[in-house]
Amino acid sequence: MSQRGLEALLRPKSIAVIGASEKPEKASSVLMRNLLMGGFTGPILPVTPNKYAVLGVLAYPSIDKLPLTPDLAVICTHHSRNLPLLEQLAQHGCKTVIILSSPPSQFTELKQCSQKHHIRILGPNSLGILAPWSGLNASFSPIPILKGKLAFISQSAAISNTILDWANHRNIGFSYFIALGDSVDIDIDDLLDFLARDSKTSAILLHLEHISDARRFLSASRSASRNKPILVVKSSRTRKAQQLLGEQQSFDTAYDAAIQRAGLLRVQDTHEMFSAVETLSFMRPLRGERLLIVSNGSAPAAMALDELFRRTGKLAILGEETINRLSGLLPDTLLLRNPLDIGDDSSTERYVATLKLLLDSHDYDALLLIHSPCAISHSKTTAVRVIQAIKEHPRGKWITIFTNWCGEYSSLEARHLFSEAGIPTYRTPEGAITAFMHMVEYQRNQKQLKETPSLPIGITSNTTRAHECIQQALDNGNVRLDTHEVQPILDAYGLNTLPTWIAHSGEDAVNIAEKIGYPVALKLRSPDIPHKSEVQGVMLYLRNADELKTATQAIIERVKQNFPQARIHGLLVQSMANRAGTQELRISIEQDEIFGPLIMLGEGGVDWVHETQAVVALPPLNMALARYLVIQAVKRGKIKSGGSLLPLDIPALSQLLVRVSNLLIDCPEITRMNIHPLLASGNEFTLLDVTMELTPAAGDPRKRLAIRPYPNELEETIHIKGNLECLLRPILPEDEPLLKEFIGQVTKEDLYYRYFSEISEFTHDDLANMTQIDYDREMAFVALRHPATTPEIIGVARAMADPDNIEAEFAVLVRSDLKGVTLGYQLMTKLIHYTREHGIQTLTAITMPENRSMIQLAKKLGFNIDIQLEDGIVNLMLKL
Repeated sequence: MSQRGLEALLRPKSIAVIGASEKPEKASSVLMRNLLMGGFTGPILPVTPNKYAVLGVLAYPSIDKLPLTPDLAVICTHHSRNLPLLEQLAQHGCKTVIILSSPPSQFTELKQCSQKHHIRILGPNSLGILAPWSGLNASFSPIPILKGKLAFISQSAAISNTILDWANHRNIGFSYFIALGDSVDIDIDDLLDFLARDSKTSAILLHLEHISDARRFLSASRSASRNKPILVVKSSRTRKAQQLLGEQQSFDTAYDAAIQRAGLLRVQDTHEMFSAVETLSFMRPLRGERLLIVSNGSAPAAMALDELFRRTGKLAILGEETINRLSGLLPDTLLLRNPLDIGDDSSTERYVATLKLLLDSHDYDALLLIHSPCAISHSKTTAVRVIQAIKEHPRGKWITIFTNWCGEYSSLEARHLFSEAGIPTYRTPEGAITAFMHMVEYQRNQKQLKETPSLPIGITSNTTRAHECIQQALDNGNVRLDTHEVQPILDAYGLNTLPTWIAHSGEDAVNIAEKIGYPVALKLRSPDIPHKSEVQGVMLYLRNADELKTATQAIIERVKQNFPQARIHGLLVQSMANRAGTQELRISIEQDEIFGPLIMLGEGGVDWVHETQAVVALPPLNMALARYLVIQAVKRGKIKSGGSLLPLDIPALSQLLVRVSNLLIDCPEITRMNIHPLLASGNEFTLLDVTMELTPAAGDPRKRLAIRPYPNELEETIHIKGNLECLLRPILPEDEPLLKEFIGQVTKEDLYYRYFSEISEFTHDDLANMTQIDYDREMAFVALRHPATTPEIIGVARAMADPDNIEAEFAVLVRSDLKGVTLGYQLMTKLIHYTREHGIQTLTAITMPENRSMIQLAKKLGFNIDIQLEDGIVNLMLKL
């Protein structure tokens, strides 16, 4: 996430080309021509010992002969010279280098050289970089580039050239076009941090082949996606494809989970990627999900409708006023509904008149215009009139409008006109709907990212007890635990199991029930469990749960008599009243080589396949994230929503998932866990069979997690004046209501000092950004009074680090009626200690001269105070 040197890479003032050549077949020749033709206004410095000039530009025989230190150098020589040239450039003071070619055997040395000399490397094996707004084309791509607002980052030179060629044909431009190559130094997270702050970039498209550091990627992605839409296409979905590209093995569903968790949107293939480029370039932000479809033919409208419903889209409903107006315009034979078919005999005049009428309506959020080739309404003529009508209508620039001009040759010119006019256009109805749903799903992911989780009720844990049980198992060399061995660990987290008895016989439940002679209402064979292939699990559903009190021992004795080898751990009893609504679920914890532990939810049977039968989430989970996972599982058909008698209790299952997540976070020794079957009956959940695999933990156990969990080790109790006890802890997403209440008790004057402006109200998005923080990049401590009974926030201190983790900006706010009780001092002391331990070098803030209490507090804590009366500000700085 370091931004060091990126300014020199993306906005260089001078460029050296090492190994420049005029030979047309050489990459260095293409790069020189691109630099000269791109319009770069700074010095271009060819370095070659054999020429006085390259393409008419004065050349220099070696790096040490350069008249100035270049911001950026491009090494185009044979890879055997990469390391000595990189050393020379570093000694000359160059900040950034693009390396066009290098074998994998050289990657480690290149990275070490970069770290040693603090010189940034793009590549090696990079296509280069194009930044058309500054006239920069430091690439060997043969395809020209247009200016635009979309940034594209790719790990593949071949994909980069393909996208560039396609976009050029569609008149789509870019703010930046960057091919990473093998990323020995500069990686996606670095560039996301930069592009999130770039004024020329409104959206970002990523083409991924792999992720080298999951936590850095997720941290940067989550931060950037709060500001700009980011779409991702991930190649190599299968293990075979990953092997072909030499990538680390990973579950493809783990990428799905990570991309969703960061608030990004994943597109599935190259076709969708092309549509995504069009969408990000032209489509206006959505105001809602209701779609209105207008077509001059029923068949393409039906195709669009099918795709919309397949992707769980929403169809707008036309209001009575709109229908009445349409009835005066369209023939009586037409049905006035959505999709609106205006007839295959529709003229251009009817098409445009219908559009103008609908532009007046507020019945929808987005409008899809479909046009099939027709002799009565010519494709190009109709497109021209549609573009004109949209431009002239007052609401034309506010409504999300996109088009599908069907056909190939006859509609080609029309689609080109739409692209020039900045109106998204697609070749097929399905492609248009796919593009629309990209935006819908992106907004859904963003909404989920900012959803305020509820505080889980009744979730407690005895972490000490769980650790004791796990350590005892490890001390005994037991790294694979079965249900009865796992039970005390699960009990410590409120994950209660009902004991089951397991017989070593090959008999099924029907025969067992007959031999023990006990009345059984339902007899079934339990699913085979792979690691117990020789063991038959039996579940007996008795007529009445009360029978357990009198019959348990008798049943156990009869089982022993008939099956002497049986291992009996207990008996599962479930009444017939509950049986009708019971379903079997499965929860698993698996390890991914890139993203660490994963939580999987599905139904699954004997041959459970994670990739196809489960939804996946990254821990840690809160109630909002767990609820989203369950709903996702239902929508995707991975689990059923339950029977009509006892529908699945989503909050209860969400709470169970949070308990599993907490267990996983607190106990790093757990590498795998399989709960199957998990019997769900309304809000009752029975963990029927559980297995767990353990590995001794080493190093920092939380580094294995792709997302840094809540740092509970930072909690502490403090006392303020009056001997009032307060809990000082990191902020939680669940604190949003408390934070809103706290801000309501701060005076307008104090808020003005804090935010340098008058703020009438904080929106949900504002509060979500304050409470749902990335603990790697930002920290906020809250002081809570009465934390165990009626908690209330009475103070907040916050520090936001720059991407290089060198400097952090801080702020502190205390409830206005509680000043002078040492709360501000204690909050700041906590923040200073944390930032120092976190590696921050400097803590800074800006306040106003009138904010005397803040200035006095800063002096007391050792800050340097720089008062600038002319600007009306005071700079506060503390070297850590």
